[in-house]
Amino acid sequence: MKPHTGPALIGTRLRRVSQTGLWAATLMLLASVHGLAQTEVKSRPNVLFIVVDDLRPELGCYGAPGIQSPHINSLARTGTLFDRAYCQQAVCGPSRTSFLTGLRPDTTKIYDLKTHFRLHRPDAVTLPQYFKLHGYHTQSLGKVFHDLLDDPPSWSEHSWVPQDAMYGRPENQAAMARMQERLKSEGRLLQVDQVQRDPKTNAILKVRSKGGERAIGPAWEDPDVADDQLRDGKLADKAIEVLGQKHDGPFFLAVGFYRPHLPFVAPRKYYDLYPPQSLAMARNPEPPKDVPRIALTNLEELRTYSDIPKTGPIPEEKARELMRGYAACVSYVDAQIGRVLAELDRLRLRENTVVVLCGDHGWHLGEQGLWGKQTNFEAATRAPLIISMPGQTRRATRTEALVELVDLYPTLAELCGLPAPAALDGTSLVPVLKAPDRPFKQAVFSQYPRGEVMGRSIRTGRYRYTEWARPDGSPLGVELYDYQQDPGEKVNLAHAAENKELITALSQQLHAARAPRKTN
Repeated sequence: MKPHTGPALIGTRLRRVSQTGLWAATLMLLASVHGLAQTEVKSRPNVLFIVVDDLRPELGCYGAPGIQSPHINSLARTGTLFDRAYCQQAVCGPSRTSFLTGLRPDTTKIYDLKTHFRLHRPDAVTLPQYFKLHGYHTQSLGKVFHDLLDDPPSWSEHSWVPQDAMYGRPENQAAMARMQERLKSEGRLLQVDQVQRDPKTNAILKVRSKGGERAIGPAWEDPDVADDQLRDGKLADKAIEVLGQKHDGPFFLAVGFYRPHLPFVAPRKYYDLYPPQSLAMARNPEPPKDVPRIALTNLEELRTYSDIPKTGPIPEEKARELMRGYAACVSYVDAQIGRVLAELDRLRLRENTVVVLCGDHGWHLGEQGLWGKQTNFEAATRAPLIISMPGQTRRATRTEALVELVDLYPTLAELCGLPAPAALDGTSLVPVLKAPDRPFKQAVFSQYPRGEVMGRSIRTGRYRYTEWARPDGSPLGVELYDYQQDPGEKVNLAHAAENKELITALSQQLHAARAPRKTN
């Protein structure tokens, strides 16, 4: 990392006066005029923020049978495992925008993979940007923000992403190249048209896709290659390199691993950990009884792969291949995370580093007959979250508290002794870290759009209630699941007369949470 010479300034000019804008302006004034005492800055802990794409709690430390994740399990033994952590929207871009800004999707207006939050919230101060303002060197490796929609003002230097082919086998790489050339010659190749950039940072604010089809191969692959021949191995190498550089002050290092996102590409030795037929299939493979159709998906992401049927259910043999591929990728990424954490230990940085590991959302592995994310069901909205902090007195703890990924921003600020950030939608988890059994939130909230229709969901300790509504508020469908009686979400109870009062109460709670934040 480059030596840090003092608190940095936000790289974008404030374009409107608002509560958030005034807060950002105040922060810049304090940082630039008064500064922070260098001794105080240097005494603050580092942050290693690890994000894993499409990682559900399919881990040994979460009780997943047969999954080999020894390094993440070891991290959990040094800190606190959050058993009921939920994302705010179960797809990469909006979820990452939410926990990196501390704002819910309805606040940022980010519901898709093509729009940058600064298009609607140009003055927002992100989690890493807040640390940057307070004297930290901030750096992004891999997939932290979503793909093209990186945020330059958040980082002290340019973000780094590994370069590799999507597949490891030469025959698949050649087939991809042939398909790309064919689609291109026929005018059917999907292209990204970068239509709007920030005039100050040149960051992409809005992208548009042209054409129709992606050049893509099979949904899984097990090449006989070394770890560092594939993307996440290269990423671990880079993270180790960065950790080994000179640190003149505290750092905020974000490392975003790519697997187990499709395609499930991992070195063969990780596939060998999971013999065919060794993994149990989902115990709730059918859509819930009386579920509104809009709550389900057509597996759009999965069906783009060449070995997946374009319509109908996934055959059992293919489903078992996907289960094995997902598990192999989890173990592959676990090994890379282990390498990074081992280097943190070797450099004696762990004793002054807050380590956070989370998935950006969950992923259906056949539950409700679905494969992928993009729903409001438990499999898609529940994500792993582990926090390990220096001097933690209660280690190897597990909490059942309902928490949200949007809570990470205020949590990290408090853990590192930074002033409480203003105007955030999340709540600091520090009280839970100190007392894992204490009461915390009564409910957490997720949402997912289907075109102009929005599905908003509330999850309490016992129930999940979801409303699907058109832009004018007119209802299109409702869902109610009782996890005490039906942990697999097999029956939608929303139409049972005996649940009328319960639904009224949950609906009121859901709508109250959407009320605009009061301002002074």
